[in-house]
Amino acid sequence: MIDSTGPAWDAIVGLSRFAALAAMAELDCAEHLASGPMGVPELAKACDAHEPSLARLLRELETIGVVRSVAPETYELTEEGQTLRDGVPGSMRSALRMAAEPGYWYAMGNLAQTVRDGRSAFITRFGPLYGYLQERPEAARLFNEYMAIRAAPLEAALATTYDFTGVKTFVDIAGGTGHLLAAVLERHPDMRGVLFDIAHVVENGRAAMTARGLADRCEFEGGDFFESVPAGADLYLLASVIHNWSDEDSLRILGNVRKAMPGHARLLLLEMVLPDDATPHIGKDLDMRMLALTNGGMERTTSEFTRLLGEAGFTLSRILPLPAGASLIEALPR
Repeated sequence: MIDSTGPAWDAIVGLSRFAALAAMAELDCAEHLASGPMGVPELAKACDAHEPSLARLLRELETIGVVRSVAPETYELTEEGQTLRDGVPGSMRSALRMAAEPGYWYAMGNLAQTVRDGRSAFITRFGPLYGYLQERPEAARLFNEYMAIRAAPLEAALATTYDFTGVKTFVDIAGGTGHLLAAVLERHPDMRGVLFDIAHVVENGRAAMTARGLADRCEFEGGDFFESVPAGADLYLLASVIHNWSDEDSLRILGNVRKAMPGHARLLLLEMVLPDDATPHIGKDLDMRMLALTNGGMERTTSEFTRLLGEAGFTLSRILPLPAGASLIEALPR
């Protein structure tokens, strides 16, 4: 007899539910339902969907709790379903669509091959993730929106959780469009920032910081953190950077930061920090994605960060919890 309560069954059922939610996101059902209840025929026409198939999808979505039947073959959006709309607080539409993107599906579906070979099956077929995204603008847009969704609860948390006393210059390494740097600068008006990333990304960051009225308090530098990073600042941030790289590559990045830092400076890593024991943690789930999509990238435990930072010439000073399972690691130069 099948154990309908075990982890294998949970995963099988969960896949069906994910597929239903991803289909809802792709068809933009939530946006069509935002103005009020709709019958299946009307919604099918709006979504350009096959009516009987859509009816079955909605039946499943009702069990998940994102739509509610208000009359035969008529549904309305629930409060939970609002998160399937674009542009609303807590929107998950782009995240779901990104998780269902064909290359992403391929990466996760071939995890066994990755574990067998010790090399990402995704990279073997498509090349590195960022090259894959550069060739697929729609996938890149979804990925960037997903990353922005992940970062949103961390912006205010970073600016309010950490004590920035004494920090006059703050360097955000591989800071993208500078959303984290902007949140800190807005809260600390006497601070100056440096946004450091590859050249074309920095130009996007310049536009974003200008739009927020912060460009006059920020320098924009293009470069490669495997070569060097801006020198002489009081504080350096690597946010969701080190988890993309193997220990060997991470030591090159951290080593360049260490060379650039004055003796009084501090380093912050914004990362998932996994427990060293068997305690459940969302980072362990995300680590499967790192395994599938990168060659050597990983989420690390406290002891692994302590060792890695020590080899790079730092002492792990403290770890501060942040929302969504993330942590802020402070390290001091030895």
